[in-house]
Amino acid sequence: MPNSPSSPSVLTSPPGGYVHQRLRECTHVDNNEGPPRAVLIAALLLAVGAIGAVLAIAATRHPAQEPVAIAAVPAPQAQNPACRALLEALPQRLGDYQRAAAVQPAPAGTAAWRARDEPVVLRCGLDRPVDFVVGAPIQVVDGVQWFEVRQDDRSTWYTVDRPVYVALTLPPGSGPTPIQQLSDVIDQTMPAVPISPAPPPG
Repeated sequence: MPNSPSSPSVLTSPPGGYVHQRLRECTHVDNNEGPPRAVLIAALLLAVGAIGAVLAIAATRHPAQEPVAIAAVPAPQAQNPACRALLEALPQRLGDYQRAAAVQPAPAGTAAWRARDEPVVLRCGLDRPVDFVVGAPIQVVDGVQWFEVRQDDRSTWYTVDRPVYVALTLPPGSGPTPIQQLSDVIDQTMPAVPISPAPPPG
């Protein structure tokens, strides 16, 4: 008898072979769905690195500084063109100290920098220091002559060889960098003049 289409003799694989083949195909397709494992790991590492960078930047940022209260002292030459030229040339940093705003209204001819609690304060156009007399000790820093006045735990340095007196008040532990940097600026913006100390006391 000729074989009919329904005859079992035409089967070339077990009845379940087709199902097993489809399962293998489905499994193969499922394994290829979604990104590979290496891509997922790389993306995770990038995300962790980005978070670390953000945290590092945040840690290096300084909190907003409070304005510096600058006490007013007699400064008859504060509006002198030499003071204006100096103020315009002042740097944003003096060593570890960052330029800080002053409590308003601020005295004319002043500027401030702050790193911690104690600020560095500059005043331009002051009167000659009372103690700057003939024979007073002078220190030269980068071509600028300074006279030091100590008060408690801080020092105020006065330029004595420029057209106007400039005072730089330094807190303890500030180091030499602020006065060195400021000496460079003063030397570039103000011409040197002969010193003029007061006569020695009677």
